[in-house]
Amino acid sequence: MLVRPARELLGFVGARHRGGPVRVPHDGTAVLGHLVQSTGVPLTEVGELLLDGVPAETGDRPSDGGVVDVAPVRYPERIRNRFVLDVHLGKLARRMRLLGIDTAYRNDATDEELLERAARQRRVLLTRDRGLLRRRALPEGAYVYASDPARQQTEVLARFEPTPRPWTRCVSCNGQLVEVPKAEIAARLEPGTRRCYDEFARCVACGGIYWPGAHSPRLRAIVESALRRAARDDHLVEGPGSVQG
Repeated sequence: MLVRPARELLGFVGARHRGGPVRVPHDGTAVLGHLVQSTGVPLTEVGELLLDGVPAETGDRPSDGGVVDVAPVRYPERIRNRFVLDVHLGKLARRMRLLGIDTAYRNDATDEELLERAARQRRVLLTRDRGLLRRRALPEGAYVYASDPARQQTEVLARFEPTPRPWTRCVSCNGQLVEVPKAEIAARLEPGTRRCYDEFARCVACGGIYWPGAHSPRLRAIVESALRRAARDDHLVEGPGSVQG
């Protein structure tokens, strides 16, 4: 069986196979999805499959000797707007929470905990761990191609098109922010903050306090960029980038 991943997916396969198709041993019992994943390409990154030029499904059982063409997933991919991120994506998690996107993250979560949370809370797992995406216990996931947090944010927004709701989530814990009377939290404020600001929000989960003056120019730039993207009626749909080998 020959498997021919698209150019965008070649970074997932072994270096010696990147110049051509991958020959995969096949005993006639494996389904197409298993054969594709055996090349190193996670099914989360797979779009259309062609078996000998004919559209096929991951659950099909092909006969030996065929040729499988593997296309990358197409953007936008609207599956869910709730996410859980692996331990290496902490900066992206804060950016997503800043935009009001439901983003679960712990910097000490194990792979098993990530998989369990993704399944139990019906979240898309975002990771740069290729092996994690090939785990059978994972219901939905996506590889994050970019290494820079700003580009990672752009990538996630392009792939899933979540609706930004800036300043509605705690960047520390992902809890919802609700308005709170100044009098209720005045004792927790620094004198300058108490004197200069009257509008405040509090995280319902961890109790963190937020106010407009806490929004630095850098944070505002992140939010404004995301809102401009969401507002574009005819935006550029980006596909996956190259995988770092």
